[in-house]
Amino acid sequence: MPRDGRADAPGVDPQKLWLGSARPRRGRKPTYSREAITAAAVALADAEGLEAVTMRKVAAQVGAGVMSLYSYAPDKETLLHLMVDHVSGELPVADTLTGDWRADLKAVAHLQRALMLRHPWLPAALSTHRVPGPHTLAFMERALTALRPTGLDGAAKLEIFAQLTAFVAGHAAHEIAQAAVSRSSDQAAAEARYLAAVAADGRHPELAEALSAPGRPLAPEATFARFLNRLIDGLGAD
Repeated sequence: MPRDGRADAPGVDPQKLWLGSARPRRGRKPTYSREAITAAAVALADAEGLEAVTMRKVAAQVGAGVMSLYSYAPDKETLLHLMVDHVSGELPVADTLTGDWRADLKAVAHLQRALMLRHPWLPAALSTHRVPGPHTLAFMERALTALRPTGLDGAAKLEIFAQLTAFVAGHAAHEIAQAAVSRSSDQAAAEARYLAAVAADGRHPELAEALSAPGRPLAPEATFARFLNRLIDGLGAD
């Protein structure tokens, strides 16, 4: 049986994963739970990154033998699906919607961004592990309900939710990468001088005009809000 998400690992059967039993059906009463194993994997990814998550390391985290974990998650691919849905349980789903679908959809995006910044491995995991579990489905239901006033059909609403999630994941991944890069004030000044010199050479008039415009707030939250506004305010019925 393929282990730890090798390329020859079989795909995940979502019905078996999410609608089947979360505990082994045979043998003695299990010492561990799928929930505890998933939580340990999430903690490991939060601390060391997604690449650090192996079945062997997760087993060490919970104090189990590595072979015993395969009855809960047969491979790393399955474990990653469990991890994505586990952290999606942090997303609130019971908050009252305002009825302003654009405002409600922006609130959805801000919640997604906050979740991804808390779990920096999540944007990468979402790019390949999209079989929605119960927590993910509950939040999707909230987003689809927010879109009800648009009058769009179901396919369009699902497309918008997918587009929004992809945007948030891409932006959060960029934020996380930028935060990991140490830029001193001297480096920032050097980059500004370089762009000023390029803009002054006469070959880049559009860049020169753009750089001469008043600056905008660079705080991550403000930048995200501007990009999000452009995306959602441009949506409409189709």
